[in-house]
Amino acid sequence: MGQVANGWWKLVRFGFRLLYNEMAFMYDTVSSVVSLGAWRCWQRAALGYLEAQQGDMILELAHGTGNLQLDLIEAGYQTIGYDLSPYMGRIAKAKLQRQGATARLVRGKAQQLPFPTQTFKAVISTFPTDFIFAPETLREINRILRDDGQLLIVPNSVLTGGGAAEAGMEWLYRITGQRGDHHPQIAPFFEPYGFEANLFEERCPRSIAQVIVARKKA
Repeated sequence: MGQVANGWWKLVRFGFRLLYNEMAFMYDTVSSVVSLGAWRCWQRAALGYLEAQQGDMILELAHGTGNLQLDLIEAGYQTIGYDLSPYMGRIAKAKLQRQGATARLVRGKAQQLPFPTQTFKAVISTFPTDFIFAPETLREINRILRDDGQLLIVPNSVLTGGGAAEAGMEWLYRITGQRGDHHPQIAPFFEPYGFEANLFEERCPRSIAQVIVARKKA
């Protein structure tokens, strides 16, 4: 039984790796389907907690296909997108250019951010993998944030409609390891890395998006 389980999780990890890389061209479509059309609402859930002013520098970690980059640019922020996947980078660059937006995208690991200390007013990451909770990542984020900076994370969303489609998708999330609270004690988890953190919920169509709001401690 253990070998079967190990084989399943290897397959799941391989599938996610493909979706973030060679099959990144399908990411927007897959995201829309598995969220039952609520994906863009989930992505934007953190924006209401953003305390930045127009012109402030915002870093998006794991920018994906560039949707949130467009939202941030439209809101008047100076934004940089950062992602490890070259496939996501190419898709995001093309999407931004089609909209007449300047694509300021950087490729690299979140554990090694190539930015000066206290550069950004906020760091945003929507549906990142577990890299976002790595000690090296959180220390780097704290370093590049201004003294009044924020870290905003949308780690998960839950479908709440109660119908067969919602039940089916929730089952899919469970069997692919996307359910379960890996960090139930939000405040104690972030505190050693210099953040005061709270968990909030934002309502979206037939769903609720979770938002972690972490403020850099003075």
